[in-house]
Amino acid sequence: MAPLTLLSGTSSDAHTWNLIYIQLFLEERGYDVHNLGACVRDELLVNTVRSYRPELLILSSVNGHGFRDGLGAIAALRAEPSARHLPVAIGGKLGTDGLRNAGYTRRLLDAGFDAVFDNGDLVAFDRFLAARPAVAA
Repeated sequence: MAPLTLLSGTSSDAHTWNLIYIQLFLEERGYDVHNLGACVRDELLVNTVRSYRPELLILSSVNGHGFRDGLGAIAALRAEPSARHLPVAIGGKLGTDGLRNAGYTRRLLDAGFDAVFDNGDLVAFDRFLAARPAVAA
């Protein structure tokens, strides 16, 4: 059985095209994806993790507020006992200045993310997925 992966937009991001793209990207690699959609509040994210018990959580942002929204989401997730050890990654636009920002990446990792993919680095994301336990395609 494919590992259940929870995919979600961040709390302030109303974009959905990125979520569909990432969902297809994951499914092509053998993941079973539950897509929560856009503008997902931290409380809903935590409750869904508690209910579904996914093996991986991916947050995606294209509105440029991934850093700010990500910090809130990871704090809420790491406060939830059932999500303390859940692998969580975030990717997309972390800031609004259009630059890659190593400071954002470091702070998100320090806050509890397992991986950060600034500016939607799909090559690095694919490597992250490949390093995970084998998935039946």
